[in-house]
Amino acid sequence: MKAMGWSKLLLPKFGIFFASTLGLSLGLRAQELDGIKLPKNGKLYPRGVNARIESTIQKGAKYLVRTQNRDGSWRANGSSNGYPIAMTSLAGFALMATGSTPMRGPYAPNIRKAAEFLMRHSLKSGLISILQEEERPMYGHGFAMLFLGEVYGMEVDLKMQRRLRRVLDKAIRLTAKSQSSYGGWNYAPGDNYDEGSVTVTQVQGLRACRNAGINVPKKVIRNAVKYIADSANEDGGIRYGARFRGPSRPAITAAACAVLYNAGKYDDKMAKKAMQYAKSHISPTRSGGFHFYAQLYFAEALYQEGGRDWDRYYKEIAAYMMKQQSSKGYWQGDGVGRTYGTAIALIILNLPYARLPILQR
Repeated sequence: MKAMGWSKLLLPKFGIFFASTLGLSLGLRAQELDGIKLPKNGKLYPRGVNARIESTIQKGAKYLVRTQNRDGSWRANGSSNGYPIAMTSLAGFALMATGSTPMRGPYAPNIRKAAEFLMRHSLKSGLISILQEEERPMYGHGFAMLFLGEVYGMEVDLKMQRRLRRVLDKAIRLTAKSQSSYGGWNYAPGDNYDEGSVTVTQVQGLRACRNAGINVPKKVIRNAVKYIADSANEDGGIRYGARFRGPSRPAITAAACAVLYNAGKYDDKMAKKAMQYAKSHISPTRSGGFHFYAQLYFAEALYQEGGRDWDRYYKEIAAYMMKQQSSKGYWQGDGVGRTYGTAIALIILNLPYARLPILQR
C-alpha cells in the first residue's frame, strides 16, 4: 500500500463537507447524499452515526484526557498489571480516531505527549517497552508500532519525523528478528515461539508503518499471513496458534480477519471462511470470551467488508456501547481496566469516520 498523504487523510472530512455543501446548493434532500445525514443542528455525521453516538464518543474521549498521566502515559486501572506501553498506544490511537492529529484538534497535545512517552521508552534493542511493568512486552510493542506509525504518517514537523522514523525503524527490525520459524510471534522477543493474538498485534503494527511509507520486509508479512492460514481449522475458525491443535477461537478468528483484510486478502477463500465463522460466533452481546478484544477486531473486519452486515452490526454495537458506558465516560474492558475498555469502545464507534489509514476500506 502507498503512503497516505495529507490530501488523502483529509479527504473523508472535507469530502463530506464538499458533498454536503454542493447538495444544499442544488436543493438536494439529505437522504440523497450518499451516507451523509444533515440533522437540524447542521452537524454532519457519516452513515450510521447520530448526535447521541457522537456525544458518547466525546464523553469517552474526555475521560481519557482526564486520566492521562503527566508523563504522557496511561496505565491499566483494572485487575491486571499497568501495561503502560499497550495502554498509552491504545488510548493515543483512540484519540486520533476521534479526528485529532498530533498537531491539530482538541486532543493534539495528548496525542503528542503519548508519542513522546513511547519514544522515550524505545530500548537499544528496538523493543518499545518498560520491562518491569510489561509482563508480555510484545503486545505493547505491536500496539506502539500501530500508534506511532499512524502518528508518523500525519506528522509534518521534520525533526519529529526523523525521531519517529528512528524509533520505528528499530522497532520493525526487532519485530522481524523476533518472528518465529513458523511465522508468528510470542509474548517476548526472540524466543522462537508463537501464538495468534501477539501475531496480530505485530502484523497490524507493521502494516501501519508500511502504510506511512516506512520499509517493511515483504517476507515478514508474507510469512505472518501464512502463519494465520496454518492456524485455520476445518470449520473456518482460527485456533490459538499454528503449532497447536485445538478448537477455533472466535476472538482470534476476528483478529485474523482484520489482519487479512489489512493485507488486502478480501477475496481469499480462507479469509472468507474465517469471516463466516466469526459472524456465526460473535455478535455485539456475545463473543465466547475476551469480549472487547473480539469486538474491536470483528468491528474492523466488518467495516472493511462493508454492506448490510456492517450497517446492522454498527447500529447494534453502538447501542450496546452506549448502554455500557459509565456516567463518568469510561468502559470496563475484559477485566483489564477502564483505559483499555474506553480506548476499544472509541475505536469501534469512530470507524464510520474512516480517519485513520489502517482502519480505512
